[in-house]
Amino acid sequence: MAHNQFALLTQRRFLPFFLTQALGAFNDNVYRQAIIGLLFYLGVSPEQRTLYTNLAPALFILPYFLFSATAGQIAERLEKHKLIRITTAMEIAIMSLAAVGFLTQNLPVLLIALFGTGLQSTLFGPVKYSILPSVLKPEELTGGNGLVEMGTSISILVGMIFGGLIFKLAGSHGPVVAASAIVALAIAGNIVSRLIPRADAGEPGLKINWNPIPESVKVLRMTRRQPAVRNSVLGVSWFWFVGTVLTSQLPTYAVDNLGGAETLYIFALALFSVGTGVGSMLCERLSARTVEIGLVPLGAFGMSAFMVDLFFARSGAATVSGLEVAGFVSQPGAWRIMMDLVGIGVFAGFFVVPLFALIQNRTPKNELSRVIAGMNIQNAAFIVLAAVLGVVVQKFFHWTIPQIFLALAIANAVVAIYIFTIVPEFLMRFLSWVLVRTLYRLRVSGTERIPDEGAALVVCNHVSYMDALILSASIPRPVRFVMYYKIFNIPVMSWIFRTAKAIPIAGAKENPEVMRRAFEEIEAALDDGQLVGIFPEGALTKDGEIAKFKSGVEHILDKRPVPVIPMALRGMWSSMWSRRNARAEGGRLARMRVPRRFRAHVEVVADAPVQAETVSAESLEAQVRALRGERA
Repeated sequence: MAHNQFALLTQRRFLPFFLTQALGAFNDNVYRQAIIGLLFYLGVSPEQRTLYTNLAPALFILPYFLFSATAGQIAERLEKHKLIRITTAMEIAIMSLAAVGFLTQNLPVLLIALFGTGLQSTLFGPVKYSILPSVLKPEELTGGNGLVEMGTSISILVGMIFGGLIFKLAGSHGPVVAASAIVALAIAGNIVSRLIPRADAGEPGLKINWNPIPESVKVLRMTRRQPAVRNSVLGVSWFWFVGTVLTSQLPTYAVDNLGGAETLYIFALALFSVGTGVGSMLCERLSARTVEIGLVPLGAFGMSAFMVDLFFARSGAATVSGLEVAGFVSQPGAWRIMMDLVGIGVFAGFFVVPLFALIQNRTPKNELSRVIAGMNIQNAAFIVLAAVLGVVVQKFFHWTIPQIFLALAIANAVVAIYIFTIVPEFLMRFLSWVLVRTLYRLRVSGTERIPDEGAALVVCNHVSYMDALILSASIPRPVRFVMYYKIFNIPVMSWIFRTAKAIPIAGAKENPEVMRRAFEEIEAALDDGQLVGIFPEGALTKDGEIAKFKSGVEHILDKRPVPVIPMALRGMWSSMWSRRNARAEGGRLARMRVPRRFRAHVEVVADAPVQAETVSAESLEAQVRALRGERA
């Protein structure tokens, strides 16, 4: 039976946490919008209103700089379910203070409470993402993160709408309604959090350093230890930069460029938020339940494409004004703008969800909370930078908002290219993802058995020239494949193979020096804790059957006794690029044109790791035969 990520919403290990974080995001935005509503209700001057609306985001984000490092240590040391209950209890106290502020209509008290909500969010942030690997299986991480991002996006949107309507609908009862709502939501969040099952601490013996400055430097360094994690963190921070620039311009854009009334801004934000939720939810299906960072380049360039189109869709000022949603939708070109906003959101989901999943998957469990804390510090810096740059380019360079969107699209593409250049794994996974899902209908099972870290040897039957590509697209971790050196040196293709860090090999009689270097490189890769993939048959099958495994696998394991992961390809013999009907009239191109070979159903099956001490070429061959079964 196919897995459905929505099934997580029926399970106690995930649902209470999902509801807790959604209620928290909802309440934060109800509170922040209700403060703005109170400003209008009190009739404060435009100058004071501007002061408070600019001061509020600064007070909310300041704790991320001051306390993220401490929060990461606390989240590492305490049991995660216990820390979530503590933070939701804090929320009740903070919202009770905020309720006093609403009831007495005291703005300084409300701003103090707003700083408190920022502090509570800072403490909750590291545990929010570090708990997922503790309660979800590796193959569920992408789906779980997609649900969390979807829930957060929708909660923020609905919270803003609800909070913004309190004083409009409740009138003179607005302060009482606002006070009651935020306290009730905080209590609800705490009650639900008590249903979260036990999740152990990542590092229970950690000694907390209460000095935030050196600890902030330390957690930021933690985010940079592994290139893939470092650049995933950079990608998440960039996502916040793009989101901040985009959403901060939407209120003015909706009025000046779309000709809308104030409510049209909420509609525009809703389109972006729903798009982000949809994109987040689609990630699991598109990734075949692996941590598929190949979606990240797709998301980055998709975001840029839709932002460029948004510039051309409406580059000048609106010729009308005061449009409500229905009036705007009936305007020429409105649907194009709406599709652009949704498209940006969808591809933003493709961009950020795999990054979160990779950070969780590749970071040691006893460091994850601190890495998330370091990421939160960097995110806060990018958010502030985005807000400042938005003001600077409009005030000093007189850019229009559509011009800001165009510049953002170009900057987004440049940053994406930079990230993918210094970590080619992102680009290689993207190419693998596109090619495999274009040419085949792929089904993957058992890859959750592959260790998240540490050296291992992957062995598989060899059916076609696409085998390594299919395995790369199926295994969550990078794999160093051993391949025939003459294929490795094919012009143009050699760049791809070198970027993928393939290892060229030759037969002992054909080129002993290449063979010697290959085994040295295999040993070095295994010493470094990497996955190495080999095809022990030594050549493509000529009849669809598995040939005898050669002794090279035993030679590798004699030198480096690492776990061995048996894998099998099913259905490849009847697909493109196999040697089936090798003598058919018309050659290989004629065989490729057989319709049933395009989009063939293929399967990748992995078995549990086997200890090197029990392995022989014969036993591995028998295990791979059993995995493949009757379907060649």
